Amino acid sequence: MPNFCAAPNCTRKSTQSDLAFFRFPRDPARCQKWVENCRRADLEDKTPDQLNKHYRLCAKHFETSMICRTSPYRTVLRDNAIPTIFDLTSHLNNPHSRHRKRIKELSEDEIRTLKQKKIDETSEQEPKHKEINNSNAQNPSAEEGGEEQDEDILPLTLEEKENKEYLKSLFEILILMGKQNIPLDGHETDEIPEGLFTPDNFQALLECRINSGEEVLRKRFETTAVNTLFCSKTQQKQMLEICESCIREETLREVRDSHFFSIITDDVVDIAGEEHLPVLVRFVDESHNLREEFVGFLPYEADAEILAVKFHTTITEKWGLNMEYCRGQAYIVSSGFSSKMKVVASRLLEKYPQAVYTLCSSCALNMWLAKSVPVVGVSVALGTIEEVCSFFHRSPQLLLELDNVISVLFQNNEEKGKELKEICHSQWTGRHDAFEILVDLLQALVLCLDGINSDTNIRWNNCIAGRAFVLCSAVTDFDFIVTIVVLKNVLSFTRAFGKNLQGQTSDVFFAASSLTAVLHSLNEVMENIEVYHEFWFEEATNLATKLDIQMKLPGKFRRSQQGNLESQLTSESYYKETLSVPTVEHIIQELKDIFSEQHLKALKCLSLVPSVMGQLKFNTSEEHHADMYRSDLPNPDTLSAELHCWRIKWKHRGKDIELPSTIYEALHLPDIKFFPNVYALLKVLCILPVMKVENERYENGRKRLKAYLRNTLTDQRGLDRTSCSG
Repeated sequence: MPNFCAAPNCTRKSTQSDLAFFRFPRDPARCQKWVENCRRADLEDKTPDQLNKHYRLCAKHFETSMICRTSPYRTVLRDNAIPTIFDLTSHLNNPHSRHRKRIKELSEDEIRTLKQKKIDETSEQEPKHKEINNSNAQNPSAEEGGEEQDEDILPLTLEEKENKEYLKSLFEILILMGKQNIPLDGHETDEIPEGLFTPDNFQALLECRINSGEEVLRKRFETTAVNTLFCSKTQQKQMLEICESCIREETLREVRDSHFFSIITDDVVDIAGEEHLPVLVRFVDESHNLREEFVGFLPYEADAEILAVKFHTTITEKWGLNMEYCRGQAYIVSSGFSSKMKVVASRLLEKYPQAVYTLCSSCALNMWLAKSVPVVGVSVALGTIEEVCSFFHRSPQLLLELDNVISVLFQNNEEKGKELKEICHSQWTGRHDAFEILVDLLQALVLCLDGINSDTNIRWNNCIAGRAFVLCSAVTDFDFIVTIVVLKNVLSFTRAFGKNLQGQTSDVFFAASSLTAVLHSLNEVMENIEVYHEFWFEEATNLATKLDIQMKLPGKFRRSQQGNLESQLTSESYYKETLSVPTVEHIIQELKDIFSEQHLKALKCLSLVPSVMGQLKFNTSEEHHADMYRSDLPNPDTLSAELHCWRIKWKHRGKDIELPSTIYEALHLPDIKFFPNVYALLKVLCILPVMKVENERYENGRKRLKAYLRNTLTDQRGLDRTSCSG
């Protein structure tokens, strides 16, 4: 979408010029000076926020001293820049021309004041102009730039131009590698024979461009005897830091322009030996698209309170986001980190009550709940499940081996066997029904792992055979069996609820109403935990017997009880107290935490989506639930009337008009701007982490992050982190 210059008698637009265009400042004092100098009468009644969002001035209206370049690709204004160069008379030569930019006529007193101000400014700048003229006299080539003189403060020398072209080539290679997720290095140190030079990926692409005839690069490196210094690691790191800074600043600028955003963190990752939290932001951009973008890594702190302070400081001071506009927060973390991130969430909620704590749409509710259970056995079991899934995805041969075992076990139920095979080829550990799948698959997994470990034909190398032995021992431990059976049964009460939360907008809306029933069922389980646990433990022992697994208490507990003759604790009562009771209690509390009253109110506002309205027979009451967002509305006093018009519009639509079924579709309606309050509410609802990103094109941040972590060695992540921002 082109930017048009707001200056009178200026017809430039961004698609027809290489000039930079600048937004009006949000600072009221500076913004007022810009408006005064523009002499646009129609801009005087607009707020700084409105001017910043909708109006631009091109670089031609600023003195060259007011413009600076932070990189070869980025032009910015100085903090105190004021536009002073305007054409206020050319329209007088053509009195019949039509002008949308009305120039304000000044009184005689205003003209005299402006003239005096101009004289004062000129007298202050005369010494500076003399110095510039003297330098130009000594360097006549400075005047030969013509039009370019407006863009560059000083002309470039031949050497500087060559350096500029050289850096441009390097950055083009770097950006290409980032977009294609190609690591800069690409070699393990022990893979390279001693004394043999092997170029890394970056250097190889650089060499390829030289061989393809890139003159600037050839001239730079043709005298290098051995090309070990094509571009050193230090230079690569500096370039990456520049790219990272530019990409992050551009993303954060878009976030600031959109006002409202949500914060999401992904699971803790290892970067060069240190733990970091990947941080993503959700916002609606100028084209009304919901986007989820990666903005950076935050060093993880063991102390939850320190982590909360650093988390807040990084977002507000380092990244410059105003947390007053944060409307949601979600933290996807493994079980060991869950309690600490809840401290972060609560501290942010204390300062910013509208930053609602929710779950994230990219994580199934049941897995979210399981990861947060504060029981060591659950954490161990979840880690084992991930390792088993990862093991079989190491090669197609391992998956084929598992397929063969499933075929034998389910030869009397081929349909079930086929379904399980398809599941095994996917990342099933993230599904709502992951524990049901695991119980169904457990016998096949045990037989397959045991077969790989004891294979007499030596089809598998020692590494694979050894890993299969370790995993087989882990999944045939009775503690693991009991844990997955209890999780399967407890989380069966939240499975349908969680599935709806990842469904269509109408599913999410109606799921919010079903939370009371889910909590009621879990409370009933808690009240009758003795009876429920008896059934769960019986299922676990039957499964263990089927797999020929000995029923026993964990070794640590057995050792602590040695010599205690009075101990009457049985395996059943032990697992009831240490596993079933804390798991059910925690899940009830966790559901209450992530579905707070504010969060449920927000989800009730989804009745604004026309398809939900239709299912409710247009008998909705959004105004009551929208009170929490009243301060975010442009015209809160007209909300009631506007909501009435919104309902009437869809209730009496034409027969051939289909009701929009998602927030995404509603935001892209041609006439949505005629409903400013509805538009504002939909934007805020859209960025809540619980809502899924409808258009996969705008979920690139998470995809790049996952690809980066999957394809980059941990000791190289410090160098290559720009590839998940690109």
